[in-house]
Amino acid sequence: MDDSVQRSCWGVTAKAVIGFAGILLLAWLVGGAGADAAVIITAG
Repeated sequence: MDDSVQRSCWGVTAKAVIGFAGILLLAWLVGGAGADAAVIITAG
């Protein structure tokens, strides 16, 4: 039982981290940093 509880806990943690990273990425792109990244990628 402890094994399944630990697995579900890590699943929730992973989803929270991925969701938080996605929100940060979206905010970063909306904030205009996406244009800077495109310039860096094309220049590189």
